[in-house]
Amino acid sequence: MVKCILRQLFENQSSTYTYLLADSTTKEALIIDPVIDTVERDAKLIQQLGLNLRYAVNTHVHADHITGTDIYLKDGEFVKIGESGKTPLELECRATPGHTNGCMSFVWHNYGAVFRGDALLIRGCGRTDFQQGSVDILFTSIHSKLFSLPDHYLVYPAHDYTGQTCSSILEEKTLNPRLTKSREEFTQIMANLNLSYPKQINKALPANLLC
Repeated sequence: MVKCILRQLFENQSSTYTYLLADSTTKEALIIDPVIDTVERDAKLIQQLGLNLRYAVNTHVHADHITGTDIYLKDGEFVKIGESGKTPLELECRATPGHTNGCMSFVWHNYGAVFRGDALLIRGCGRTDFQQGSVDILFTSIHSKLFSLPDHYLVYPAHDYTGQTCSSILEEKTLNPRLTKSREEFTQIMANLNLSYPKQINKALPANLLC
């Protein structure tokens, strides 16, 4: 078992969760879905914990806040930190398109967890009405790439708007009101969400597409 550090951090304006992961032996760290507005908070925590930040990774091109990374990851690749230790902290990259065409989920098998961005939310899922989204592809991604994980795996979202922080694969397979339905029913649900666009989309999306 990897000796690790995991911190879940929250940004209020966009209801975004940022995750700081670190190998507690080597002190190497990575951050998932950072937000520009909370970079000072995150940097302070990293310094307080005596960590060395090696990577910043995004689950997708965000439309509701500005972030930034510059290396594209591919399906099946692994991100590793703490490699000088006995067991590195390792994340498997699983492509889970549908919310956007570039969504990536990060599976932490050693810990039994997945950071799934907006593809799968707690009792919901990401919208599909912009950024090359696709209802059909999202349904397939969730069922084939996420629901194929062990039931006990914890699932950490990129957003939550009701105060929930984490779920499990089993919970979402059995309790998610959208994803316990057939593909046809799911398509109808998604077509009738009638959601307003993110408040910062005109600023955040162009900036993030440059990364």
